[in-house]
Amino acid sequence: MEIIYEDKNLLVINKLSGLIVHPKHPKDVGPSVAGWLLKKYPEIRNVGENLLRPGIVHRLDRETSGLLLIAKNNDSFFYLKNLFQERKIKKYYLALVWGRPKKESGLINAPLGKIGIRQTTRISGKKELKERAAATEYRTIKKFQDFTLLEVAPKTGRTHQIRIHLKFIGHPVAGDKIYGFVKNKLTAESPRLFLHAYKLEFTTPDGKSLVLETGLPEDLQNFISALK
Repeated sequence: MEIIYEDKNLLVINKLSGLIVHPKHPKDVGPSVAGWLLKKYPEIRNVGENLLRPGIVHRLDRETSGLLLIAKNNDSFFYLKNLFQERKIKKYYLALVWGRPKKESGLINAPLGKIGIRQTTRISGKKELKERAAATEYRTIKKFQDFTLLEVAPKTGRTHQIRIHLKFIGHPVAGDKIYGFVKNKLTAESPRLFLHAYKLEFTTPDGKSLVLETGLPEDLQNFISALK
């Protein structure tokens, strides 16, 4: 696990794709960010509100790689949690999507509902779903023949929000096995979900303004380098 930034209050790591952030239940002993944290920083065991999520103030999907912010003490945990609730932490992702959005930049404002463990933009149907506001900004970085590379900034923090919103506008993330298209045999497909949390902007508990960035992982960079 690559450590991008560390001080006495917090830690920012570059999470690997395929690794869950924390286990769902105590008997789950598979690899996770939480497990790695407890081995390297055993003193954070009681930081936060859930023993399964020591110091963890936000999450990334299993297949999503990139920057993850972790608190090292309770004062920092509740400070950072409050920043997230007030939307004062800015998160930016790189997403390669199928096709080309009609607008090169825009705001996707579509509430999400939940069916079982899956989120959806379909609120009405056989059963009314509880709406949860969700907004995502995007802008085009580079265009390819079959794909477009976007910078995406979620304004809310719903589960799978970016993936669902990009599907909602007709351009799902490449390599998305849940919300994506059926594989097109005429076009190369991403080796995995092409979603990377590459930048964080926030103010630390001791008043320092931070802008942290990390580049695309090698597997995603190799794929995009081969596109036309």
